[in-house]
Amino acid sequence: MQTEVLRALRADAQSWWRYRELRRTGDLDEARRLERQTIRRDIGYLRATLNNPDAYVSCGGGGTILHLGLTTVSLYAPVERFPLASLAIRLGTPLIDCRPVRDIIAFASLPKVTMDGAIDPEPWTSSSRVSLLTYLDATERLGARIVNDPRTDRSN
Repeated sequence: MQTEVLRALRADAQSWWRYRELRRTGDLDEARRLERQTIRRDIGYLRATLNNPDAYVSCGGGGTILHLGLTTVSLYAPVERFPLASLAIRLGTPLIDCRPVRDIIAFASLPKVTMDGAIDPEPWTSSSRVSLLTYLDATERLGARIVNDPRTDRSN
């Protein structure tokens, strides 16, 4: 799996227009240096994802977000076109696919997932913090699709 991850990250880094342009103009050393830097950064994001039990990926009409706690990584594209998020999902990170949700106001009003373990008591507001499992229950009630569900025997 490690080779697959590195291969995917390398291919993603090499596809960036800036690095392709550096290669085209003959600045191979700079292109390689920047590609390695990007790969190291993305490996750091994947490690953070795997080490944080409340990390998750959300995908909606506005793009895809990898939630890592105090850091988020986002792209205005579906999860299928975001290699870093796709790798995180392949490694077991939960995905909340919000594209089927019709009540966007209710979805936006959901409490946030805690990243430091502090959970607010009910009743919850949009600024409250809840566990990832509670958040998954709430999003699923609104019609979201859950992949890599950490709740027992619900994984797709």
